[in-house]
Amino acid sequence: MIGDELFEALLGDIELLDMAGEEFHIEDVLKGELTPMFFGSAMTNFGVQEFLEKFLEMSPAPQPRTLLNGDVLEPDNPLFSAFVFKIQANMNPAHRDRIAFMRICSGEFDKGMTVYHAQSGKPVKLAQPQQFLAQERTIVEKAYPGDIIGLFDPGIFGIGDSLSDDKLKLRFEDFPVFPAEIFARVQPKDSLKRKQFEKGILQLSQEGAVQVFTQKHVGLESFIVGVVGQLQLEVLEYRLKNEYNAQLVMTQLPFTVARWVYAEKPEDIEKLRGLDNGMLVYDKKDRPVILVNNEWALNWILQRNPGLEFLVVPSDKARV
Repeated sequence: MIGDELFEALLGDIELLDMAGEEFHIEDVLKGELTPMFFGSAMTNFGVQEFLEKFLEMSPAPQPRTLLNGDVLEPDNPLFSAFVFKIQANMNPAHRDRIAFMRICSGEFDKGMTVYHAQSGKPVKLAQPQQFLAQERTIVEKAYPGDIIGLFDPGIFGIGDSLSDDKLKLRFEDFPVFPAEIFARVQPKDSLKRKQFEKGILQLSQEGAVQVFTQKHVGLESFIVGVVGQLQLEVLEYRLKNEYNAQLVMTQLPFTVARWVYAEKPEDIEKLRGLDNGMLVYDKKDRPVILVNNEWALNWILQRNPGLEFLVVPSDKARV
């Protein structure tokens, strides 16, 4: 019916699916051992509705969450809890808004409720709760475990923050932080745009787009930024220019390894020996970080400084 050429192409497509695909079992999907694939086009709106309906049907129920102390919080706990997993600035460029996205883990969310913010130790009112679909925003009155809500953020939230009923006052397990491998010094191209530059760097670091470090006794007009991939530096430059009207001067640094530093005597950190080809910087929580070229340089510094300890991920232990 379709002709020899299309028939042969169809046989080839079916053979490819048979060879590359696996038999579908929802149990394997829920265990993370199998990934379902859907075919469609958002541009032409082909198969989108069917995909969304099937996605909801296949999605697992809300899962238990591990707390920092090792306990597990079940989703059927009647008391409210949630964690912030993403922050996005300038979702509406006209208003320079900043949205913190949180996932509800237990209990019931009510618009305008006041909850305990573990990181600040203070009560916080959850104002202007919204849900998003493309460019559309909908005000949320109620939400339940598994739901994701966007909150207007005046600058109090950070990625990984825990929110809960005052009776719980819990803190969820910390998010993993990947150590940066590419570093650059950035500063504003136009000194008159310094405020826009600093605001942009601060907000993008709070989003998790880049890690920002500073040097002691060096002016705030420049920062050291660390990223995992080169593309992040290009995104940083683009967003600063287009969202904050601040062009930057970027100088790539030769370092590829970052380690947070701990010493029993904090004053020893400022007197490190063997750091001739490295750099001592501080993260946004004022924790000392060593930047060097390679692992060999780390070992050399450890040998020259007895009692020093390096940490791959940030820890309050490294606070000066």
